[in-house]
This record gives sequence, C-alpha cells and structure tokens, in this order.
Amino acid sequence: MQIYKTSFAFRNRAYPLRDGKALQFIYSSKQFKTKGGLTATTATTNVYRSEQFKRTMNDIHSQCCSPDEVIFSPDYHQSLYCHLLCGLIFSEEVQLVFSTFAHSIVLAFRTFEQVWEELCSDIREGVLSSRITIPAIRVAVSRLLRPNPELANSIYSKCVRLSSWYGVIPEIWPNAKYVYGIMTGSMEPYLNKLRHYAGSLPLMSADYGASEGWIGANIEPDLQPEAASFAVLPNIGYFEFIPLRERTESQEHTRDLMNHREQEPIGLTEVEVGEEYEIIITTFAGLYRYRLGDVVRVTGFHNSTPKLRFVHRKGLILSVNIDKNTEKDLQLAVEEAGKLLAADKLEVLDFSSHVDMSTNPGHYVIFLELSDAAGEGVLSSCSDCLDRAFVDPGYVGSRKVRAIAPLELRVVRRGTFRKIMDHYLSLGAAMSQYKTPHCVGASNCRVLQILNGNVQNSYFSAAYD
Repeated sequence: MQIYKTSFAFRNRAYPLRDGKALQFIYSSKQFKTKGGLTATTATTNVYRSEQFKRTMNDIHSQCCSPDEVIFSPDYHQSLYCHLLCGLIFSEEVQLVFSTFAHSIVLAFRTFEQVWEELCSDIREGVLSSRITIPAIRVAVSRLLRPNPELANSIYSKCVRLSSWYGVIPEIWPNAKYVYGIMTGSMEPYLNKLRHYAGSLPLMSADYGASEGWIGANIEPDLQPEAASFAVLPNIGYFEFIPLRERTESQEHTRDLMNHREQEPIGLTEVEVGEEYEIIITTFAGLYRYRLGDVVRVTGFHNSTPKLRFVHRKGLILSVNIDKNTEKDLQLAVEEAGKLLAADKLEVLDFSSHVDMSTNPGHYVIFLELSDAAGEGVLSSCSDCLDRAFVDPGYVGSRKVRAIAPLELRVVRRGTFRKIMDHYLSLGAAMSQYKTPHCVGASNCRVLQILNGNVQNSYFSAAYD
C-alpha cells in the first residue's frame, strides 16, 4: 500500500480524481492453515482482506463498486458477473477501471460482450440473475439493485450502437479517467485488445513487483505501458543487481544471463543507464538476497534512485538445441503473426507454446486461439511467419542445418484458454494472480491435454532457406 500511494500521488497529479468509485475486477482466494497452524493465502488476498487496503481506497476516493461478498466469493464466474453489474449500477460514479493484470480486464469485457443483455434485464427488473446461486452474494448485491428502467434502457441503447465494442469503457462509464493494472511483461500481448475496449481512455501500468516483494513505482503515468519504467523505492527493501554483460562490451542487446559469465552483484547506486541486470532483493519479510528472476534495463534516474524497465523473465522457455528464446521472443513472434491475421480481420485471443521432443529433431509448437475461422492459406502463411519471427542466432542456425524441425502451428477451439484458466482455478489458484501459461512443459500433462484435445487444425512451416 505504501508503493501504491506513492504512485497514486503521481497519477492523481496528471489525472485528478474526485469523490467516486472504482470498477475493480479483484478476486480473493481461499485462506488455509499450514501444518504449523499459520494462516496462508495469496499476497493479493492478504491485501484485499486488510483494513489498510480499505482505508487507502477511502483516502483516495475510489471505493470499490462491489461489496466484499463479491470480492471474496468462492466462484470466480459469479464474482465477475456481479462486478460488471455493480459497475453498471454506479456507472456515473466510476472514476477508474482496475484489475491486478491487464488479462483480467480484457477477460471481463469479453464476458460483458456475452452477458450485457442479461445485465440490463437485472437492472430493469431490479432482480438478480438466477445464475448467481451463492446466498451471501445474492443478499449483498440485491441490496444495491432497484428497478431502474431508465438506466437499463440507456445502457442497452449504448451497447446496441457500439461497433465491435470499440470504446465500450468510456461509453458506459463516461466519468472514468483511466484504466489501471499491470500491463508489462507477460501482460503486453493483451494491450491491443485492452486499447480497443478503452478507446480514448489512457492505459496506465501499475507498479513493479511480485509476491516476494515490491520494487518500484510508476511515477510517469503519461507514458504508454510498453514504455513504462519504475522508480525504485530504496526504503522498501535492499536491492542488488547482477550485470548481464561485461562493461567493455558494445551496447547491443544482451539476451540472457546464460550467455555470459556471471558477475558479482552491485548496489543500487552503481547501476548504469542502458545496462541490463538481474534483480536481487532482501526484504523486511525475511527473504535474503533472493533472485527474483527478472531482467530489467536502467532507463534513467529519478533524483538518485534508478528507473527500471522490465525486459523479460530470466529463464528460457523455448529451447531444443542451442536456441535460446524467452517469453518476450515468443510474444514478438505472435505479434508478427497477429499482423498477418489482422489483414483478414482475425484476432489472436490467446496463445501458448510447447517444445515437442517426441519428434527427432524436436520442434516448437505454437497454440493460437483465434477470434474466428481462418482459411488454410492464411494459417499456412502464419506458421511460416511464426517460424521466421524467431531471430535468435541459435534457432536460425539450427533450423538451417535441420537440427530443429519445422515449427508447428496448432489452432485451438474458442474457449480453450478459458478451460485452462478454470483448470488452474479448480486447483486453488487465485484469479487475481492468474497468468496464461505461455509455455507448457512436458510435465504439465493436464494443460497439454486440454490444448491438444481442442486442436482444430495443424500447420507446419516451410523448409528454412
């Protein structure tokens, strides 16, 4: 909450809020007892259950539209429906739209596209949908519902007028100032769709950190999320940085720590602009010299504290031979394929990958879920585009000498990635912290089973020149 309030001061200077509410797609997971008798849960659940969270949101005039019963619901689908309904009830008072991750906001408005007529009916009649079966939620949300045909008709007419749902957020919530959430790293693939829903509203990337510890605040809210950097709060922990290249090397992009001899960590004041580092944190909670696994680039300084831009996770996710491709490399490849598909008015809804070593040699498998059916020709071209978008020298060289087989594109049915999300939620994962697994290892049998069980078509790339 300390780092949140710091970044809010900068946001509020650029986009001042008045007394109002926030449409927050936030979800709490269950608490459980460890064998030693301690209460354990996710980091976000601890935040949402704390009195400090409620006090802070009251202080910045952005109380959540939804009652606590919705936030702490055991059923994500019922929570999401009620978040949308409560947001509509208070549509004139909403000042910002928020979720922990950009993916959750996109998912919320994809759901809105499907249920908006039912939501309007609830508001018109003042009776909550029968899809809400949890008694505590029904009671809490029903307290907010009153028959309001005027509001229902207004929302209905706006939805009917919207073309392809572009700008739905400012259209339905006219007093919203911005959309806020984590939008860097593995959330970047969802930004195009989020911009589509947000229309003219600014997108702001939330602060930089993890469950293990927070690092920096976004003090430049006017920057696009792709360009966001985060000023380290030096009093929130102790930070060290492992340089990822020799100081005497040229300023070319360094791919990964594994390409270099590991160097000794340096302190917060010793980092240099333009260089890349792996972060080490020591926290008040007890983590000592913990390697977070993130690679960051220093973009400048705010006073004397460095500003960091997230580059990618340190671990490799795709490797067959001597190739080394990160999640960022995969994202860029999918973006290139997305441009090809956009020419046919198709959209990549979500994606994942897998290294298939059951063949000899092994090859990359890319799973895409598309917005509509695509022709054979465009999908065949798409597989070639994906293959050639991986520019890692190890990959290119291995493909040329056939040490890596042609890339395989597997197109999956609509709703496949929602099934994967439901699978993780059924295992106790928190929706507020859920991220689509963009690389699925051979050990993750159930997710691979869901992906492969929903493949509609498969396409191999052409021989490498």
